[in-house]
Amino acid sequence: MYILSRIPVQTKLLPRAERRASILSGAAEAFARSGFAHTSMEDVAAACGVTRLILYRHFETKEDLYRAVLEEVFERLGRELETGLAAGSMHGLGARTLLHVARAEPAAFTLLWRHAAREPQFADYASELRSIAVDVVHRFVQPETGDPRLDRWASEALFGWLVESTLTWLDHGDSTLDAQFVERATDGLLALRGAWA
Repeated sequence: MYILSRIPVQTKLLPRAERRASILSGAAEAFARSGFAHTSMEDVAAACGVTRLILYRHFETKEDLYRAVLEEVFERLGRELETGLAAGSMHGLGARTLLHVARAEPAAFTLLWRHAAREPQFADYASELRSIAVDVVHRFVQPETGDPRLDRWASEALFGWLVESTLTWLDHGDSTLDAQFVERATDGLLALRGAWA
């Protein structure tokens, strides 16, 4: 027995990228649950199943970590959109892209589109990311009301509606009916666009 207790336990070390992804996922859960101000690095470490030391090896500050969560989910949305465009399936692309990422990373998605804008340290950054997303919507949906100011308003409204629809479906929808959500959300989006044309 004594001999066995002296043998070091082998723990599997995750590759750096995998560990970082795991930390971002756990951090998103912790921040979405309690908000930035009320979440300590100890809380994040506990949610990630790592020590604070490991957190600080990857992220210098809590602000850096929160921003990295937002960046990662936003970049994932971009990658999903590019994949959909490459596949050539335009119908339902926006709803499908948002829902796919929301299902894969629910806490990070919610943090990006629901909570970050309310956090004083991240409100400007969240607004910047939203503006980029709205520009993408404008490019693809082209509401064309005849007035550039109304066009921008329409793009903002379309994007806001689609994000809120996705968040509500994420909270209350049945994942086995996701394809129906994508169809209905797309129909709703097109109906809104048509109403302003």
